[in-house]
This record gives sequence, C-alpha cells and structure tokens, in this order.
Amino acid sequence: MGTLSGLFAPERVAVVGATDREGSVGRAILENLGAFDGDVVAVNPNREDVLGYRCYADVASVGEPVDLAVVVVPPSIAVPVVREAAEAGVENVVVVTAGFSETGADGASREGELKAVAAEYDLNLVGPNCLGVMNTTVDMNATFGPEMALPGSVSFMSQSGAFITAVLDWAADQGIGFKDVVSLGNKAVLDETDFVREWGDDPDTDVVLGYLESVQDGQEFLEAARETTRETPVAVVKSGRTDAGAKAASSHTGAIAGSEAAYEAGLEQAGVLRADSVQELFDSARALSGLPLPDSDDVAVVTNAGGPGVMATDAIGDSTLSLASFGDDTLDTFREVLPEEANIYNPVDVIGDASVERFTTAVDAALSDPNVSSAVVVSAPTAVLDFEELAEALVDVQAEHGKPVVASLMGGSRTEPAVEKLRTAGIPNYFDPARAVDSLDALARQRRITEREYVEPTTFDVDREAARDILMDAKERDDNRLGVEAMGLLDAYGIETPAGEVVDEPADAVTVAENIDGPVVMKIVSPDILHKSDIGGVKVGVANENVYDAYEDLVARATNYQPDATILGVQVQEMVDLDDGTETIVGVNRDPQFGPLVLFGLGGIFVEVLEDTTLRVAPVSEPEAREMIDEVKAAPLLRGARGRTPADVEGVIETIQRLSQLVTDFPAILELDINPLVAGPDGVRAVDVRLTVDTDQL
Repeated sequence: MGTLSGLFAPERVAVVGATDREGSVGRAILENLGAFDGDVVAVNPNREDVLGYRCYADVASVGEPVDLAVVVVPPSIAVPVVREAAEAGVENVVVVTAGFSETGADGASREGELKAVAAEYDLNLVGPNCLGVMNTTVDMNATFGPEMALPGSVSFMSQSGAFITAVLDWAADQGIGFKDVVSLGNKAVLDETDFVREWGDDPDTDVVLGYLESVQDGQEFLEAARETTRETPVAVVKSGRTDAGAKAASSHTGAIAGSEAAYEAGLEQAGVLRADSVQELFDSARALSGLPLPDSDDVAVVTNAGGPGVMATDAIGDSTLSLASFGDDTLDTFREVLPEEANIYNPVDVIGDASVERFTTAVDAALSDPNVSSAVVVSAPTAVLDFEELAEALVDVQAEHGKPVVASLMGGSRTEPAVEKLRTAGIPNYFDPARAVDSLDALARQRRITEREYVEPTTFDVDREAARDILMDAKERDDNRLGVEAMGLLDAYGIETPAGEVVDEPADAVTVAENIDGPVVMKIVSPDILHKSDIGGVKVGVANENVYDAYEDLVARATNYQPDATILGVQVQEMVDLDDGTETIVGVNRDPQFGPLVLFGLGGIFVEVLEDTTLRVAPVSEPEAREMIDEVKAAPLLRGARGRTPADVEGVIETIQRLSQLVTDFPAILELDINPLVAGPDGVRAVDVRLTVDTDQL
C-alpha cells in the first residue's frame, strides 16, 4: 500500500459533498478543516461556493493536485465519486459515508464495488462508514467530530467513531495528546494492520493505541505488530467477545480454543499490550509515552501514608512486578535521613509529617539502589507538604536517575498544579495507587517484549505426500471426521505413535497382534462413532488368543449401537503404560481470523474439566513451544515433581512444533486432537488422534 503520509499530512484536501446546510456532515468537516495548514477545496456540482470556499463540480476540475479526498456524498453515488477522484490522481480517500456492508446485502455489494475501485487505482482508502482522520502536526481535523485532539505522540485508531469523540473529549481534560487519529469504519481497504505498520515506522509516534472489535487478518496483524512492538509499544482494548468458541465442537481443542482465546494468544505473540478497559489503556499510554523502560521488574514504593502504601504493595503482588530488596547502603541511608518510626524496608514509609526534602531524599536513595529499576511515589495531602514543590523535586530526581517514576498524589483540586508539572515532564499521576502500579507494569511488559528474540519456526523433514494421501483417502470416502485411521498423518510428520495397524478382517488383527510384544489395545474405527469408549468400542489388554473374538465383538457392538455407521475396521495397537508417563494433549483449532491455534495442556479425560491449557497461533517456534510447556500448571509433573522421573520435555516441545507444521501445511485440517500424548522418561507417543477436515480444500 505504501506510505500513508499523504493521508495524514496532505498539502491539499478536497471535501466531496461539501455543504453549508446546518447539521450536515459535509458542513462539519469543512468547518473542522478551517485551521488546516494546507489548502482546502470544496466539491459540490450544485453550488458555486460553500462557507467562503469556491466549489468545484468534481475533483478533476480543481486543476491542482489533491492529496486527500474526504467523501460525504450519499451512498448511491459514493462509488462513482471515488472513481472520479482516483482518475483525477487522488491517492488517499476517506469515505465517511455510511450505507455499506453494515446495512445488509445491498450495502455489502456496494462495498465490494468500492474495494474493486480501490484495488484498481491502488488507493489508500479509509472507511466507509467512519468519522474521518486527524493529524495534529498539520492541524488537520478531517472528521465531523466536535473537537480537535490535543497535540502529542500517541497515534490512535478505533473501530467506533463515537468512541473517538468520547475519548478526545475526556483526553482533553486529562491533558493527553495525539499525533494521528483514525476512525477505521468498515475497514474495506485500510485496516488495523496498515496503521500499525505505518505508525511503527513513524518517528513521531511513541505509542500506538487501538479500540478494536475485530481483526481483519490475524496472521498479517501478528506479523506487522511483532515488527512494530520491537520499538514502538502497541496497546489495545479488544471488545466484541463472541460465543463462537462456546459452540459445540468435535474436539476438545475446539471446545476450549474459542475466538476470544485466539485473540489472547495472537495479541500476546504479537507483543501487543491488551487493556481490559479504556482507563487502563490510557493509563498505560501515559507511562509508555513519557517514561523510559525499566531495566528489571523490581519496584520501590515510597509513601507518606501507610494505607495507600499497602495498596500499592498489594497491586505489585497482583502484577508481573516485584518489590525490590534494598541493599545495605540504601538501608543505612534511610536510617540516617528518616525518623525512627519510619519504615525503611520496601514499601518505605516516610510518615505523615514528612517534608518535601525528606520525601525526595528517600526517593533519591531508593532510585540510587542498583536493585531498584522503577519507583511509585504515593502521597496523601498534609499541612506540612506542598504538592507542587514535591512535584518539582520528583521531576529533578527522575531526570537525574533516568529510571521510570510514577506518582499517586492523592487529592482533588489542590493536586492540579503539581499534576501539571509532572505531566509536562512525562511523569504520570494517578489518584489510585493501584493504577500507578499498573502503568509501571505496562512498562515492564513492554521491556520484555523488546527483549524477545523472534526465532523462525523450525521446518522438519516430513513426508507431505504420505499425509496428503491419507487426507485424500478420506475425501474419496466422503469422511470429514477421522480417528485412529489417520494415525499415519502423525507418522508422516515424525510424531511417534505406538506400533499397530487398522485392519478390516479378524484374521489380520491376529497377525498384527502377533507382531506386538504383550497384550494389545483394540479400537473400533468408524468416522460415525467419535466417543468409542462410551459404546464399549475400546478393549484394553487383549491377549493374542482373544484378538479374533475381540475383533468380532467390537464390530458387533458398533453395529448394534448405530446400524448405519460406516465401519472401517479395528485398530490393533501396542499398549502404552500410562502410569509410566504424563498424559498431555496437543491439539489444533482453526480460528477464522488467526488461522490454526495450537493448544497444549494436561490431557486424558480431564482436559475440559481442568482446562490446564495454553495456546499459540501457528506456526509455533521452538521458544514459543517451550513457553507453552512452562505456562501450564502441570509443568512440574513433566519436569519431575515430587520424585517423579522427568518426562522427555524436549520431545513434547518438538511434537508441538511438528503438529504446528502439519496444520500449517494442510489448511484443510480444521480441528485435531492428539489426546493423550503420553510423555514418558524415554520419549513421547501419540496414543489417539481425532480430526475434522474440510474436504473441499483438498
């Protein structure tokens, strides 16, 4: 798509559909552009002038290059108007007009025509059905919102235009400024991925914020955000939680890995900070835009009020941060400068009669400690403490040490001059100490994101043709649900399975069993019978002499249970000692936005009850697979807790990666469970498999 500089910093803007009619969008946009640094032209074939602007019949009649066209004409003529603008050389278009895909089939068809025009002329097109765009560096307010944003270094996108107007009104009171603001609308062409890329390359954008209800292409967004967040923080509020993941699914993974879980996994992998509320989003933005990142997670709390200090300490316990342990030199300094009744251990309580000098001396000592990477300063108002003087001192101390400091000066109007001094220096203030801690937590999380080293997923040597043949056999049988008859898929991708075969004659079952040491497991194989154990379709510990009869009994049970079921045969399989390992699950569910999600967790029959699982978007790299192991509560079982023999964790990590490659190679696989994947001391083996396939994609 190329650079979006012409969209946000154009030299000439044309308002197509300009009018002076009271209450109209065309008038509001034209009025809002009154302060724009560049040229503004009005386009309306029915008028000679509008609000003092000369009117042109169309964009081509302007006679000068137009960098941005803002379209506010009725939806019935919007598409030809955009085409005319494109033919006149306009490269950037904002379609404010509604009446497209949000209105039903006719609108969706119209939006399709709009996309086609944009593709034909390679347009940077925002909308349709949007509020517009802003850029404070050139004083461009190409929206019909009631006010212009304050200037700043935050760039903000929103899927809701109304949300933008509310945020800008609130942010003005909070002194929060913006560089670019864009209302995404229907995202017919430009979407969140394009703006994350643009702002990631923009040296004037320090933080990217977003309000999103959906992501157009999860894989593209993940790639763009992963690149951007190495240097520029990205934080979003994601709403629109769906019940898609709660619908009945044919696999354990499908039941657990719903759409909301996909966003959680995708945003985390992309390095995007997810906020649970608008307040948290902008609390984080304040810290991210004004403060350096801390070197570690260790925080000092300095307060003149015991209760609020404890509140800050509790918040640290609930976060990813930790209370710093002061060195001996720091404790000696506290003993020298603080009264006996003060608490010199973290949190430091300088007590209620502290002067500005005592307070800031304590903050200085804490920040001087090499074990401290950031500080929270909490203060209640007292008669002996001037907040404005304290703010000035904190600005100096923070600048001297270069470590992030956040404040919680707790009060009302008397705090306003102090808060303004802090804000000017980039130090945020929060009435609630917990919010101050949360903002530091955002800084720490961003530091960890920048420290990540992205590793390309491993490509294993596999037999793709053998896997394809198994899937094609299913297509020929018109089967879209497969079970143990598809174990060969795992073998083709190097995932170890127990010895065995699927046979369709009892005599063949005997032959297979004779080549396996010890008793065997036998399972009915039918795409129509998913829960085989529920109908007695599984026999465990079958001796060789009983295999023939067991075969016939399994087939009879299946036929009696479901006379019209397709019976492919019986699987005869080597027994795996479940007591010698840990039952885990590795599965996949394909999400509409993010594609295949790989799940790992404690397996067996309790997977959906305990829900001790974690997710990643495929393809999964080796470090990501290793993180998945560490994230589940059952990880100590794998590593040898309470005297257990450690399992082959490296084998589990490799299995996750190999399954990730399988489902990436074959988009036709919609859901897949390996449950259980038994992880023992000497390796891992996939005991059972179940998958759903879209045969139309084969």
